Amino acid sequence: MPTRRAALALLATPALIGPARAQPGWAPTRPIQLIVGFAPGGGSDVIARTIAEAVAGLYPVPLVVVNRPGAGGALAAEQVARMPPDGHALLLAGGSESTSVPAHRELPYDPKRSFSPVIRLTRHGQFIVVKGRGGRFSSMQELMAAARARPEAVSHASAGVGTLSHSIFLLLGRAAGAQMLHVPFTGGGPSLQAVIAGTVDCSVAAPEEMRGLVDAGELRVLAVASETRAPLYPQAPTLRELGWEVIAENMKGWVGPAGMTPEMVAYHHDRMRQGIATPVWQRFLERAGEPDGYANGPDFQAAMDRLLDGIRAALGR
Repeated sequence: MPTRRAALALLATPALIGPARAQPGWAPTRPIQLIVGFAPGGGSDVIARTIAEAVAGLYPVPLVVVNRPGAGGALAAEQVARMPPDGHALLLAGGSESTSVPAHRELPYDPKRSFSPVIRLTRHGQFIVVKGRGGRFSSMQELMAAARARPEAVSHASAGVGTLSHSIFLLLGRAAGAQMLHVPFTGGGPSLQAVIAGTVDCSVAAPEEMRGLVDAGELRVLAVASETRAPLYPQAPTLRELGWEVIAENMKGWVGPAGMTPEMVAYHHDRMRQGIATPVWQRFLERAGEPDGYANGPDFQAAMDRLLDGIRAALGR
């Protein structure tokens, strides 16, 4: 007969611990939809497909990226908000559909209550850019001095009414005491082309949208709307450094419909957390020049809520 110590040692072997760990409170039983509110090939789509690749081996079912573009991501958000909270659908949230569009108009979902936050994957500052070669502005101070000198004398492009790129200039105008002329476009790409063409003075740009254009001298980076300077563009000051308290990072992470159980949330969180430690994801961050954006579900929701409240305040709501 084995001794008591030997019996306890036997129970502690991985062979016996393994089955106990393999009995989760919840596991998916069919493919999981990863819903993205923007078109294939854009920054959000790349994030979703990269993390799906990184975690594919950690799920017993396929993960399917579904693009549902429109209304600054609000169409996809509405779709997920109406879905059953059974853990089989997640929304890539944290951008305009969560932090900006709801400040501009009423929506059929509540960004603070219609979702179960799971994990934040990325966060990156939004850059203020102007025309490079032959442009009229070489610093953020020059740009804002011109904007303060005469209402709407300086124009800014955006990816659409109510998007984060629109709201950042509302926040900046409020902080700097300036009124700029808003010229909306259908996306980030067209807005940057308008800056290069000289039809508008400035715009907000994400790193993946502007990098080649900045390297080619077509665009000039003046500042970044984040807490710290960006490693890719250390010469660009933060708006806070320049005296304007504007922090508006574009975040991306997963949320599900409100009502998901803690077990469902933990299941997705833990696998996505493992995924962001993989070489696949780390290589993506290096190429994009982005910092580690991880936050757990509650902290992710709190960050989205803070930005939304700030934009609502800038609109007087």
